Amino acid sequence: MANESLKQLYIDELKDLFSAENQLVKALPKMAQAATSEELRTGFEKHLEQTKGHVQRLEEIFQSLDENPKGKKCVGMEGLVKEGSEVMEEDFEDAVLDAGLIGAARRVEHYEMAAYETVCEFARALGQTKHASLLEKTLGEEIKTDEKLAKLAREINTQVNEGSEEQQDTSKPGRKTAKRAA
Repeated sequence: MANESLKQLYIDELKDLFSAENQLVKALPKMAQAATSEELRTGFEKHLEQTKGHVQRLEEIFQSLDENPKGKKCVGMEGLVKEGSEVMEEDFEDAVLDAGLIGAARRVEHYEMAAYETVCEFARALGQTKHASLLEKTLGEEIKTDEKLAKLAREINTQVNEGSEEQQDTSKPGRKTAKRAA
């Protein structure tokens, strides 16, 4: 009985992920369009293609389970996508906008990593080794995406901060000179 309940939970979590990934397929092009950094835009575009592959892997799992992947909406991802949309609606410009987009994208990645770790454990417990392998591959891609975003965030946040210091320096006479002398 516990095995059937775990299997039902597994299928439910997979449906949640399927919904989440499909929401991202719609959101990533908007994020790419909003990005001002070419590297960030390209990263979002590459992750879109990867996300389409994640959907295909989930479809393969559902097919092997003889289950329909539809019927559930991932409200967690819906909230994260909404937050990302709010960043795009703000008056942020250039690197500050990109920093906000990266923050939103990293929250998405961490949500996905937690979800994929969970379903990988369920798959293993249920003896679904092929499923676990497919899910682990996706998890690995999500981790790599987060690592790339973290690296890019450091670069962009430094640009934002340096730009902010330059603005402060030019708006306060004598500040640059005092800073150099120190």
